[in-house]
Amino acid sequence: MKTKFAIAVLSLASVLSFGASAANLVTDQQAAEQNLQSMGTVSVSGIDGAPTVIREALSQKAEQQGASHYRVIEAYNNGNYHATAELYK
Repeated sequence: MKTKFAIAVLSLASVLSFGASAANLVTDQQAAEQNLQSMGTVSVSGIDGAPTVIREALSQKAEQQGASHYRVIEAYNNGNYHATAELYK
């Protein structure tokens, strides 16, 4: 339940975020519709901040790996956030 809630919060935060991000957040359906090709995963851990901070960290890591898009596949909070994203090109 916590994972689903965290993913929902991250998704909502991405919609409300006004800052430019390095790689774009997509849903599973958008990745399929756009024929995006998976190129691995990245994770961020130990982040104590708002969901937008986690999204920005994932976005920056995705761009560093050469990805144009990413999709959150795991997220939880045990005092600090941890999130994993699948990368797409």
